[in-house]
Amino acid sequence: MPIDDAALSEAAGQPCSKLHTNLCQAQSEDAARAIAAGDAIICCTQEQHFFEELATDLDAPAPAVLDLRDRAGWSADTASKLPKMAALTAEALLPSPQTKTTDVLSEGLCLIIGTGDLALSAGRQLAPHLSVTVLLTDDADLPDTRDFDVVRGQLRKAQGAFGQFEVTIDALQQVIPGGRGAPGLTEPRNGGRSQCDIILDLTGGTPLFPAHEKREGYLRPDPKSPGAVAEAILEASHMVGTFEKPLYVKLEPLFCAHSRANQIGCSNCLDICPTGAISPDGDHVAIDPMICAGCGACSALCPSGAITYDAPATDHTIRRVQTLATAYREAGGASPRLLVVNAHGAEMVRLAARYGDGLPADVIPLEVDALNAFGHAEALAALAAGFADVWIVPAPQTDRPPLESEIALANALGGGKVTLLDEQDPDAMVARLYDASPDTPVAEPVRPMGTRRQIARQTARSLNPDAEVIALPETAPYGAVLVNTDSCTLCLSCVSLCPSGALGDNPDQPQLRFQEDACLQCGLCANVCPEDAITYEPRMNLAATALEQVVLHEEEPFACVECGALFGVKSTIERIMDKLAGNHSMYSNPEAARMIQMCDNCRVNAQYHSTNNPFSGGERPKVRTTEDYLSKRRDH
Repeated sequence: MPIDDAALSEAAGQPCSKLHTNLCQAQSEDAARAIAAGDAIICCTQEQHFFEELATDLDAPAPAVLDLRDRAGWSADTASKLPKMAALTAEALLPSPQTKTTDVLSEGLCLIIGTGDLALSAGRQLAPHLSVTVLLTDDADLPDTRDFDVVRGQLRKAQGAFGQFEVTIDALQQVIPGGRGAPGLTEPRNGGRSQCDIILDLTGGTPLFPAHEKREGYLRPDPKSPGAVAEAILEASHMVGTFEKPLYVKLEPLFCAHSRANQIGCSNCLDICPTGAISPDGDHVAIDPMICAGCGACSALCPSGAITYDAPATDHTIRRVQTLATAYREAGGASPRLLVVNAHGAEMVRLAARYGDGLPADVIPLEVDALNAFGHAEALAALAAGFADVWIVPAPQTDRPPLESEIALANALGGGKVTLLDEQDPDAMVARLYDASPDTPVAEPVRPMGTRRQIARQTARSLNPDAEVIALPETAPYGAVLVNTDSCTLCLSCVSLCPSGALGDNPDQPQLRFQEDACLQCGLCANVCPEDAITYEPRMNLAATALEQVVLHEEEPFACVECGALFGVKSTIERIMDKLAGNHSMYSNPEAARMIQMCDNCRVNAQYHSTNNPFSGGERPKVRTTEDYLSKRRDH
């Protein structure tokens, strides 16, 4: 693999050592000196563990690692790979944010569920390592051992995650310790509840949890596969102690547009969460960090930014993308292409480099932890930064619907330059990249900042300089509110419930105002409107008017017949007069009907001075004093 270390040093702006051929063995002394000096970047991930152990021995920080060989070097492409190497080096120099975690304590309480032949065997193997309870689901004979507990019953419900599972068992029978003979069982009872840290499910039936493969602490091997069962038993035996659980997402409840006044609005995160970690909690949602598996789909689909991915944060991912694009262009590259992969895709890149043609020289891989967290805002930021196009490689376990939805939205805003590269064979993946011709990148790259909504708007303006309004898919979180002025009564219920402040009123006259840039298309205003006068138009309005309040509906105010003060809407007051005046018992006389046309102050005043005023009373009785009581005694 030819590397021009002098040119790479100049392009990356960092000193580059000579090219080593055996840094992990014969040349390990050079590695030790560099690690001890600090700030070393080792361009090899294959032997990362060796370099980390070497740093531990030297009492030095672990060095950063960068795979220039598999991601850039070994390739059938004869074009210069210097721009790509410079880009990857610049990205490696970015400081990595520390992942936020919480501690999970497992005391080794393990519940094994299954029939006697499998469950009891697993219990015997795990008893030396864990505190085991076997829940038998059949009539198998009870074992003559007290090394672990055995109960019989049917598991009705399980909830929680690793370290804090809660189970409910019906027809529960527990062993009655005895002397001679087989042990007895208690009478069956329903609703038995217990807690455990680990669940080993050997039933082979319906999983206890949605997306069960993502539920930590829940092991569900195929009971017909001895190898899978043995692997699960081995994994369970090591699940004792204190573990770090990453906190994948951050929630700002005040921004959430889930509901207001018992009216449901946005439910994107609830509909898409595969593990059920998200649940309604009043006007907003709540996220159980113990159940969250960190897929990131909720953060990409949240229209308000109430949920943001935090492992790492969105701004760090966008900074990585922008650094790659800038460094590539500054090193002489012209039209880079971004290949977004997770760990599965990164392994495909390594296999393609070692055994195939490797990546084209203009394709820069970006490895992320959660593909679904790389949404339309991140893809648009990459295009605006100078990438000609963006390719996203899904893994077998990737949730496709949210990823496809975000790609469709990015293509609507970015001109169709984002592609789902759905290939699971490394050679097929590379072949498609070689066969594809890169699009033309943006002439003047920009580096937007702000929230994901702000980034999407800024990049859309950069990528569509001549467009004013862009039509978007139905599920887009950007768009306009359309009001049927014939039906709208300006009751302003929509204004009071709008979670983003996109809808507003005018305190001086009957008006419904709207700021399109702030609209989340959450559905709350349409759901609460008593006249069904509101509909939506998904779109991205790039005009300056989208940042201003415009009047959707206004009417002439009504003047109080007593003081002339403006209140209410003239059409509404007239409609009420037509329906009530002379037609309702409370408004049968002209004086009562005339109160409908008064403002609040005049109406109260007229009511107080009216005949048969319900608020009036008789003459107040005289207050009796002590002297009154004493004089009454003297009279008697």
